[in-house]
Amino acid sequence: MELAYIPSPSRGVIHLGPIPLRGYAFCIIIGVFVAVWLGNKRWVARGGKVGTVADIAVWAVPFGLVGGRLYHVITDYELYFSEGRDWVDAFKVWQGGLGIWGAIALGAVGAWIGCRRRGIPLPAWADALAPGIAFAQAIGRWGNWFNQELYGRETHLPWALHITSSTDGRVPGYYHPTFLYESLWCIGVGFLVIWADRRFKLGHGRAFALYVASYCVGRGWIEYMRVDDAHHFLGLRLNDWTAMIVFLLAVTYFVISAKKRPGREEVVEPDVSDGGTDGDDEPTAKEEPETDEPEATEAKEDAPEAEAVDMKKDEPESAKKS
Repeated sequence: MELAYIPSPSRGVIHLGPIPLRGYAFCIIIGVFVAVWLGNKRWVARGGKVGTVADIAVWAVPFGLVGGRLYHVITDYELYFSEGRDWVDAFKVWQGGLGIWGAIALGAVGAWIGCRRRGIPLPAWADALAPGIAFAQAIGRWGNWFNQELYGRETHLPWALHITSSTDGRVPGYYHPTFLYESLWCIGVGFLVIWADRRFKLGHGRAFALYVASYCVGRGWIEYMRVDDAHHFLGLRLNDWTAMIVFLLAVTYFVISAKKRPGREEVVEPDVSDGGTDGDDEPTAKEEPETDEPEATEAKEDAPEAEAVDMKKDEPESAKKS
């Protein structure tokens, strides 16, 4: 008999009349709002404009959702295109299945488009958003809890996750709550990035690179504990290999960037500091130095008298006596 465990929800969706309210979708939405809110605060603190993060997120989030779904469908294609499966299910995002690797990769493309339109550097925007993305992942992982999915090996620890569903090959029992492990790890990564950014003034994409590298470390050991079906290469799950490769790329970028472009960007949004325009506001005119015109006029009027006095001083003594 288990004395303590983490219960699974009896269902992951509540119907409000004909409208289904899904726990998985709510976790994703809340995570996005947290990421944008924190990213906006960090962007403004760096000298950016209020609302810029949200404007670019309008591009990054849809691209990220598509990329996350594509990665999942491609790497687990047998769930949708094998015999007896319905390929239409590949479009049912609300049922779960978003790969963070694809979400970040394609989301970066959307962010690049948004940054280009605003005329700001993508690395600076990514640095501002980095810890928020980690916190968003921490929240989003609870969507797996609602769907009773992506749990680890069987365990009898006090914090074991009680799986009650038997659909899609699940076996009811007590398992490692890998969703919880990853959620806690992501929270730690978010605070690590905030601390390191304040301590070392990270810039030019290095805060984002730190987030990626730190996340990959945790994802590696958590992925190794999971028991859901996955492709294996040389004894390791596909996501383990992905985590190792992405980790090396992030560390390489961090080191090279620190050597080539040390320090942090002085200007992250030119239209704020240079008096320019973002397309909606009128350009700010440069202030002309003030001149005291009356004094200048008096100086001009007094000039002939000064010249006359000087001429008298230069006259020879004989001329003065006469």
